[in-house]
Amino acid sequence: MVDWSERREARIRRPEDSRTDSQVDYARVVHSASFRRLQGKTQILNLGDSDFYRTRLTHSLEVAQVARGIVQRFEDALASHPAISHLPDTDLVQAIGFTHDLGHPPFGHGGEVALNFCMRDAGGFEGNGQTLRILGRLEKFSESFGANLTRRTMLGVLKYPVPFSRVHNPERKPALVQETSAVKILDRDRSKPPKAYMDCDQDIVDWILRDLSDADRELFTAVSGEKGKHGKSAHKSFDCSIMDLADDISFGVHDLEDAIAMGMISHEAFVSHVPAETCAPLIKRMSGLLGTGGADEHYSDLVAGLFGGERARKQAIGLLVNHFITEAEISEIGKFDEPLLRYRAGLPEAPREFLNALIKAVRAEVIYSASVQQLEFKGQAMVVAVFEALACDPLKLLPDATRSRYREAADESAQLRVICDHIAGMTDSFLLKTYERLFSPRMGSVFDRL
Repeated sequence: MVDWSERREARIRRPEDSRTDSQVDYARVVHSASFRRLQGKTQILNLGDSDFYRTRLTHSLEVAQVARGIVQRFEDALASHPAISHLPDTDLVQAIGFTHDLGHPPFGHGGEVALNFCMRDAGGFEGNGQTLRILGRLEKFSESFGANLTRRTMLGVLKYPVPFSRVHNPERKPALVQETSAVKILDRDRSKPPKAYMDCDQDIVDWILRDLSDADRELFTAVSGEKGKHGKSAHKSFDCSIMDLADDISFGVHDLEDAIAMGMISHEAFVSHVPAETCAPLIKRMSGLLGTGGADEHYSDLVAGLFGGERARKQAIGLLVNHFITEAEISEIGKFDEPLLRYRAGLPEAPREFLNALIKAVRAEVIYSASVQQLEFKGQAMVVAVFEALACDPLKLLPDATRSRYREAADESAQLRVICDHIAGMTDSFLLKTYERLFSPRMGSVFDRL
């Protein structure tokens, strides 16, 4: 039987400390340096453009709140379901929600692509894998095991339980665009990493999965593939699926709210991406609740609310979040013996298509807009420049604490990983200041904090 409350380093319990293991994990995440840094990392829009929209920190707070709502919904609506006794408690599900973006580097997915290019010959880089690395190795709550969280919390954090080398397609090795001559430009498509943990953190995953049966471990780490693309992991744990669903809801709904408020999605564009038939599950629910009006009228009311005043928009956003939480369901994968692997949170087909339409609208109108892509392009260039500068003379350019880790690294790949960890932990503004300090004609000051 798996002891999900075990830690890699035994917890020293003070006599007056009555907290549960989940409460300890929650506290360690909230008080971690990596959690605080999320306030300075991009969600979608560039920090500094406005003080209204979400950062990685506020997004993570919302994901944790939505995940808690999903758990509460399951407890209320599915009380007799066999999975209910295996639901995470409030502190555990919120701790997992808070951690889900800890590993994302400055400038979001653009920074992730840049660091994967920089680490192309040293094991690669992936943001979710970096989250696992931060909690299992880099945080400072224990001597050798990072935040030293319980096995169950770490299983919930393990979003893609496959190593980088196993799912990486060698035909898609990160590279530069070959057609340019005056400047170096990343081939952003080739440089996207597979969804995985880094091979150098295999020991962390081995410990998380250690006490599973051989059959469960083999099935849980299974990989699916498609010719010409990276491989994909096939499974995630029950707790992780709750967090993942909450993340999708927050991205599709809350980031939509930001985009509408900032004028980046027009009324016409929304209707084009999310037509009335796509909203059918919500429209049906509205008809049942209100008892009056037809489907077209309710759809018009929804769109009018989203593009109305702040109060109307907030009510419409709340309606959407509540709808997806209410529609959440639990499925069962019978091949697993371990309950935390057997059950999965998700949405039925129609609500999932509705949520996917919202997500695609945000991607098409905001993420892939020229204004965001140009900033992402610039951010990538700065990340690569800072990495290569630090790597060319690390014993002189790295700050003291990072230099000590660099000296202790076992080989060249491990040394590059130290530099990668250092840059991945930077906020957007700190990366920008580092870039300016290294490359700007403005000299800076010896009193600048490194």
